[in-house]
Amino acid sequence: LQIRDLELRDYQKQAIRNWQRASMRGCVVLPTGAGKTAIGIKAIQIVNSSTLVIVPTIDLMEQWAENIAKYLFVDNEYDGKKDGMDNSGAGQKLVIGRLGGGDEDIQAITITTYDSAYLKSSNIGNKFKFIIFDEVHHLPAQGYRTIAEQFTSPYRLGLTATIQREDQMHELIPNLVGGVVFETGSQQLSAQRYLAEHTISRIQINLTPDEQKEYDINYAKFLKSLKQLGFKGGPSFYNLKQLIMISNKNKMARQAILAKNKANEIALNSQAKMEKLQSILEENARTKTIIFTQNNKMVYQISDRFLIPFITYKTGRDERQYVLAGFKSDKYNAIVTSKVLDEGVDVPDVELGIIISGTGSKREIIQRLGRLLRPKQDGRRAKLVELVSNHTHETRTSAKRMSALKEKNSSGDDAANAITPNIRDRAGTKTPDKEMP
Repeated sequence: LQIRDLELRDYQKQAIRNWQRASMRGCVVLPTGAGKTAIGIKAIQIVNSSTLVIVPTIDLMEQWAENIAKYLFVDNEYDGKKDGMDNSGAGQKLVIGRLGGGDEDIQAITITTYDSAYLKSSNIGNKFKFIIFDEVHHLPAQGYRTIAEQFTSPYRLGLTATIQREDQMHELIPNLVGGVVFETGSQQLSAQRYLAEHTISRIQINLTPDEQKEYDINYAKFLKSLKQLGFKGGPSFYNLKQLIMISNKNKMARQAILAKNKANEIALNSQAKMEKLQSILEENARTKTIIFTQNNKMVYQISDRFLIPFITYKTGRDERQYVLAGFKSDKYNAIVTSKVLDEGVDVPDVELGIIISGTGSKREIIQRLGRLLRPKQDGRRAKLVELVSNHTHETRTSAKRMSALKEKNSSGDDAANAITPNIRDRAGTKTPDKEMP
């Protein structure tokens, strides 16, 4: 296999070198838009053998197929016809297999979803020498981890923007794929001008008096129930998980969850946020904007009120592509979504992100920020704005995700400098180059 028109950046080359030194096993952690796919394509060329790429969505399956076909081709001296490849002239085009979404075509290079790989692993586990786990943080999930266990592939590469999981199951990844061989954060790559510079700001919103009163009543009821049920440590991730588990048999637990959900709905979807959102949209009428929410109810409210196209998990593939194409062509300046654009979808250039509501998850905030970081042609800064309801648990959630982002950039800086201390100096005079796959 040969590569054309794909020149790796310094940090991508270092990531590949580190992966090779680790016996071609391990994970690369880079922000969205930093070119993880380019690293995967280079790794496929290096291994130069049967390869399976596993992705979480059908959209990503198509994106990988397009990029592999664009940058990789069969060497003229190789008789590709034996593998069903066209060898009729210079720069032979690869035939890319697909497994999932109604396709069941296995080729020397095949792309599949985690669901399909899980279902087929016992049958195809011995067919591929190299396996790439895109968005590798999905792999430790119950069921999916058996993919790595049943495949015999000696060479493995995991790609992700953040490897940590809230349930701590990321601790399984080193045994399944290999440890992290390279990691750097968005702040470092922005400083090197590989990603857009960006700002993050928080706008605190006061609930209406009626909203605040109803929030306080419901959240107090939730906390009181937790205490009466014997939970210690407050509303932690573990306690909430246990509360849900017992709620089908315990009336108080069910009432606690209902009270918490009601408080959440008030804090996340307040009328004051809608009014502030209106003013931000008016001030940025010509700015490419994505609005992120925690749930679909708010998506539909925003879409109806401001006549903005929406994308949710219920949006069909054709409609999703239509909306994204309209967004890319400037037919629409804004779209609103819940979680489906956090990963797995190639979102056109965005300058402004508005978080109406979200979780404290490190992965979520990193992925949402990543939607904005593709370099701007005129060097404009990207802006991420979060609207936070005062005097609610949302202030703690916001603090948690901002802390996670700072930790990510700090650890990424340490990792990058430890591996390649001169990369910042070499990249300091670079101008933004073409977008990486």
